[in-house]
Amino acid sequence: MTKYSQIYTDLLANITTERLARGARLPSETELMTRYDASRGTVRKAIEQLQERGFAQKIHGKGTFVLSSSPIEFQLGGIVSFQETYPSLGNDVSTEVVEFEHFPLEGALTDKIDAEPGSLITRVKRVRRIDGKRVILDINCFVSELIPGLTPEIAQHSIYAYIEQTLNLQISFAQRTIEAVPRSKDDQLHLDLDGQSHVIVVSNQTFLQDGRQFEYTESRHTLDKFYFSDIARR
Repeated sequence: MTKYSQIYTDLLANITTERLARGARLPSETELMTRYDASRGTVRKAIEQLQERGFAQKIHGKGTFVLSSSPIEFQLGGIVSFQETYPSLGNDVSTEVVEFEHFPLEGALTDKIDAEPGSLITRVKRVRRIDGKRVILDINCFVSELIPGLTPEIAQHSIYAYIEQTLNLQISFAQRTIEAVPRSKDDQLHLDLDGQSHVIVVSNQTFLQDGRQFEYTESRHTLDKFYFSDIARR
């Protein structure tokens, strides 16, 4: 085992067994260099891997701290609904519809949805709880003409299943962006932020097989519970 792998594996074991609890400070780079007789670059590589996987966060001038003992991975390669993902997230998972409304397409949303201004939009806000904590706020905006008949009851379960199985429409592709943004009033109201000043927002403009955009979604995630992965090919 390389020194990098040993450092990473040892720190990960301390975190996942909660010998290093959430909020605990990891040993400094200097301490790890001495303990493992390793270079600073090797130590940093191990710590960066912990950060990338959502286990730790480096705070400038203070050190690196444990974020979570069990971050949940979301794959970015496909279009997958929360309903399809959550069986892998554990037993204590639930969805609450906190807002359901219709309004005409206008303002800033016209830059996000390729439809005629004034077109009717169905907006659904859903809070996802995992292990009792509110960790995701999904804000879905659908072109009502393309996705008719939505109800809060459908939103409580799976909108994508309704689109594909009831409306018999084929979802084709999505244009996706990921960014960290300051928390909003909605985030403060609906998420358990535990003092976090920012959230991770995954935005999707999603299209049917015939090329029509039917949805714009913002999936707003707390920082401490999730990491995202993809496979890159040259």
